[in-house]
Amino acid sequence: MSSTTATTAACALALLAAAYAARAQVPAPVPATAPPAPPPSGLARWLNPATAPFIPIPAIDTEPHSGLTLGVIPTWLRTNSRNEIERITAPDIIHSQYFGWGAHMRVLCYPSADTQWSVEGGLTQRVEREFDGRYLTGQTRTGAVSWSIEAIYDRSGTPRFFGFGNQSLRADETSYVDNQALVAASIGRNFTPALQLAYRVRPRYVEVLPEELRGLPSIGTLFPGLKGIGSEHELQHTAMLIYDTRDSLIIPRSGARYIIYDGVVSRAAGSSVSYSFFGAEARYYRAFGPDVTLAWHAAVRYMPSAGNAPFWALSSLGGDRSVTAEREPLRGYGSDRYIDRNMFASGAELRTRVASFDAFGTRVSLEVAPFVDAGKVFAGLGASPFSKLHATPGLGVRGVASPFVVGYVDIGFGHGKAAVFSGIDYPF
Repeated sequence: MSSTTATTAACALALLAAAYAARAQVPAPVPATAPPAPPPSGLARWLNPATAPFIPIPAIDTEPHSGLTLGVIPTWLRTNSRNEIERITAPDIIHSQYFGWGAHMRVLCYPSADTQWSVEGGLTQRVEREFDGRYLTGQTRTGAVSWSIEAIYDRSGTPRFFGFGNQSLRADETSYVDNQALVAASIGRNFTPALQLAYRVRPRYVEVLPEELRGLPSIGTLFPGLKGIGSEHELQHTAMLIYDTRDSLIIPRSGARYIIYDGVVSRAAGSSVSYSFFGAEARYYRAFGPDVTLAWHAAVRYMPSAGNAPFWALSSLGGDRSVTAEREPLRGYGSDRYIDRNMFASGAELRTRVASFDAFGTRVSLEVAPFVDAGKVFAGLGASPFSKLHATPGLGVRGVASPFVVGYVDIGFGHGKAAVFSGIDYPF
């Protein structure tokens, strides 16, 4: 799915809460005999994280491909008796460089370590519409079964296509409207809290429409006859074997997660396209003291039968998110910058806590994380996955509100240019 401006700035909630806490002045200790200070009022009430009725978060999105988006997000937090965030309510009003004024609404709930749900939706004056509702339970895998369901509708006008291959040219950049809807349901049998066998089924409808952003040709102009232009539908089946020893699903500091998967889309099962894929992913975390964590990941994806696959189903490299069995990050470039049948990616970052604050009823930590991403896409099954890698160094700044919320701003550098991303959860 393409990233949307609705989610990025608002989901950097914890990061901005940390910034507000850093600005808040800590009063000097008051002698026991002194009368208590009156609560702040007026503007001081809004600037004090302990008394502000909501968090007025500025929305500034400069993610590659998305243009400049500005706005404001009044955000309410609800915490439990342990000062952990259990609900985030965050509407917004924004203005997009490409699509005019827009508004969104989000509710993200974390009732327990085992269950979470969220509902997000929004639209802009032109082109873009979105809805995402999801429910997950059994995440700690202490029971016999874990399951989740998610429904998405997304109409985005900012995706790009540069052609196929690891050396696709910036000069071949095209744009299109990506209009798609899907329902993804998964169920996993937990043999132990670490070992799970999971199955996912995902019906999806995708429509690729012509659209010309200023200065860019439409996808069909430069790539006529490309498989995937127009409308297609698929029913994807994926099986995964997962071994997970991480100490936290969202904010891990030690342990590892290993996944091998196999998937298929078949015209015989009602899809308009057909292809198959398999691959593996590894994530490893090691703590060096209480404030420093090394995070590393690697992934490989192969498509042995992809002759009838649409371009949007191929292996993808670029952007800031790792999506298992689909795409991997390369934070010096925009989403889906490199596309081909097969893909290898790896990366590491050193997450270092530099400060902690009490803000908005919870404890927020501020992290910096120098990182490097590397990867490539390639067509042949026998090609080396390790040669001619694209590499992007960068620096991340994250706000962490344990145990459920991570907000981030990551800046990566590819070919001397900076790419800026923001959102929720670690990239991997």
